[in-house]
Amino acid sequence: MRSRLLAVTVEADDPARAAQFWSALLGREVFEDALGALLPGEDAQLALRFVPGRAGQLGANRMHLHLTSADLDEQQHTVATALKLGGRHLDVGQRPEERHVVLVDPAGYAFCVIEPGNAYLAGCGFLGELTCDGTQDVGLFWSNVLGWPLVWDQDEETAIQSPRGGTKIAWAGSPVAPRTEPNRQRFELVPAAGDQQATVDELVSLGATRLDVAQDGAVVLADPDGNEFCVRPAHHSSAASPAAAPQ
Repeated sequence: MRSRLLAVTVEADDPARAAQFWSALLGREVFEDALGALLPGEDAQLALRFVPGRAGQLGANRMHLHLTSADLDEQQHTVATALKLGGRHLDVGQRPEERHVVLVDPAGYAFCVIEPGNAYLAGCGFLGELTCDGTQDVGLFWSNVLGWPLVWDQDEETAIQSPRGGTKIAWAGSPVAPRTEPNRQRFELVPAAGDQQATVDELVSLGATRLDVAQDGAVVLADPDGNEFCVRPAHHSSAASPAAAPQ
């Protein structure tokens, strides 16, 4: 049994504004449903969902997106478009020789526009990577959960990718910063075989910890690093029907 990654959920003070920003930047249509504003994945690209934020600090990044560039003009165009849509530059101490551009979206989350010629992200599409804080064990955990093979496993850094290609998901390895807030960005799964309880049981057997059941029926768990994610009831698997989420 394998779970299907329905979306990456992102909390925001203004989910509609955040969704419109990413819709315009990625060229995807927004679909509103009972859970939030969904940008379905296309061509094995990650689906994104924006939902109202819980009390506390928003914008704390344990995940951030990497956008790719075919050439310097495209990189500059992506940056200019993001700034026009409400993004802003962010200084994280990047060195002059580093050619990627770090920006912040309207919800306060950092993302990078990667320089052209990056061989690691070649062929991954415009939304090339979701990079996460996490140990090697968590990378292996998610490889098992999703059935996505490891495409990088070196010096405790791991990355996985759908057999169909598309967006990579990577973990930077140890040390991992202590988690002081609930996860504002998290994976949203649906049972591949339609059985939520069996899926939850399998996830626990792989190293997850069951935490809670949400009002909408989603089961909230934590991965081996303590990061929250959820498994939605099987009927939510059609939420991304305008374009299938990556397998």
